[in-house]
Amino acid sequence: MKLKGNIVDIQNRKIFKGEITIENGKIKSIEEKHSEENHYILPGFVDAHIHIESSMLVPSEFAKIAVEHGTVSTVSDPHEIANVLGVAGVEFMIDNGKQTPFKFNFGAPSCVPATSFESAGAIIDSEDIKTLMANPDIKYLAEMMNYPGVIYDDEEVIKKLDWAKHFNKPIDGHAPGLRGDDLTKYIAAGISTDHECFSYEEGLEKLQKGMKVIIREGSAAKNFNALIDLLEEHYENMMFCSDDKHPDDLLLGHINQLCARAVEKGIDVFKVLQAACVNPVKHYNLDVGLLNIGDDADCILVEDLKDFKTLQTYINGELVYDNGVSKIKHVEFQNLNNFNTTKKEVSDFRFESNSKQIRVIECLDGELVTNEIIENSTIVDGNLVSNTETDVLKMAVVNRYQNDKPAIAFIKNYGLKEGAIASSVGHDSHNIIVVGVSDEAICKAVNLLIENEGGICAVSNSEEKVVALPVAGIMSDQNAETIGKQYSELDKMAKDLGSKLHAPYMSLSFMALLVIPSLKLSDKGLFNGSDFKFTSVELS
Repeated sequence: MKLKGNIVDIQNRKIFKGEITIENGKIKSIEEKHSEENHYILPGFVDAHIHIESSMLVPSEFAKIAVEHGTVSTVSDPHEIANVLGVAGVEFMIDNGKQTPFKFNFGAPSCVPATSFESAGAIIDSEDIKTLMANPDIKYLAEMMNYPGVIYDDEEVIKKLDWAKHFNKPIDGHAPGLRGDDLTKYIAAGISTDHECFSYEEGLEKLQKGMKVIIREGSAAKNFNALIDLLEEHYENMMFCSDDKHPDDLLLGHINQLCARAVEKGIDVFKVLQAACVNPVKHYNLDVGLLNIGDDADCILVEDLKDFKTLQTYINGELVYDNGVSKIKHVEFQNLNNFNTTKKEVSDFRFESNSKQIRVIECLDGELVTNEIIENSTIVDGNLVSNTETDVLKMAVVNRYQNDKPAIAFIKNYGLKEGAIASSVGHDSHNIIVVGVSDEAICKAVNLLIENEGGICAVSNSEEKVVALPVAGIMSDQNAETIGKQYSELDKMAKDLGSKLHAPYMSLSFMALLVIPSLKLSDKGLFNGSDFKFTSVELS
């Protein structure tokens, strides 16, 4: 097979008319010769850090859509399903992904549970990490979110890092806001990347200290604008990722969108493509071709080097996407789940109090970090309740693995004027998380998810809508078009109820992520992520 067009040689920084010969899935020859074709041929895009589960799609369904945008490979951390099902969840992701030509590269989740301050469905300890690291299907140790454990030499954390080093596999980082001497020690432990930088200065310090910085642009967390100006000088040590991308966003685009935005900002196209195509392959030692003779024929044809609209995608020389048609087939699989809680009563969400002021989580649109703010209480019959006028709304996290009393807190900036929204996608332990204008609405939304054994939902005074997620309570067994449409309708309902957030469900799913400061809620209570301690809702 021969491909003709403008060949983009990223590593030698040149573009030339030519012809690529592919034989047995590999590139046999690359010749400079005249061609009438005006499209561009380049290596496929690689997402350098993603949780496939956040697309609400199993890997095989994710692959179907990703190839439409020129993505041929991902560096995938399966810690979402691992927090629900443990090693069995990781194995499910690997097995499902293997049944497609797409090049998934899964890591061993390093933090299951993410912290000791929440209830997860499973534990992956250092002995499990040893077993996973020995598996050739596991390419790296996934993000070490327990950065205090690294800094203070937690024995179990150090064992996990040591097993990654023993098997000579890269270690991913996760250290939002970490600077100075603590950062130096974190990097010295062997941690080589971070996708959690939320300022230019933070990204620059991490680069200067030898880390690879991954520019993240997901459905909720968006750091492109903060970090992109670093790429011009540091392009050899930067990559692109989406981290968490909901199905409706994935249908619109992937890493190609970041390339288009970077080029639009005037950044040299070769530097952009180095970050999007080359650096992840080299850093993680991926079996992904880079358009060299002898490489796997993992390449894409794009219309231009401005919008990067994909015309065709090839993986191992196989045409997997062709002008609007994904050729990746549906894969049959059996649903796995772990959902063991019973329906709740409205009284379960009552918060007895006489406190005049409370600590409130301030949700920031497009950010995973939150602020701690102080607001006046609204108390009715001794019960702390939501106040839609001040937009201080009650939220709860409900343990889905056993029957426990819900944890209650309050959040600002959700904007709901009616009803409630809830999700069993609650990073990282995936308990049920809910926010609403009344205890009744909150209870109704929670019970809707318990009935379905997982999903996302919205309830109003007159309507209820749910998207079931029967795979571990975090993924659908449907295709992307179906789940994307259902999700879009639910997203619209949340916004019709008053939410002004760009991605209300994605933002909600991170309000239980304790490892990101400042204030979050676990099933065990309100948590201050800045000093890693529980704190009180009420001010004494």
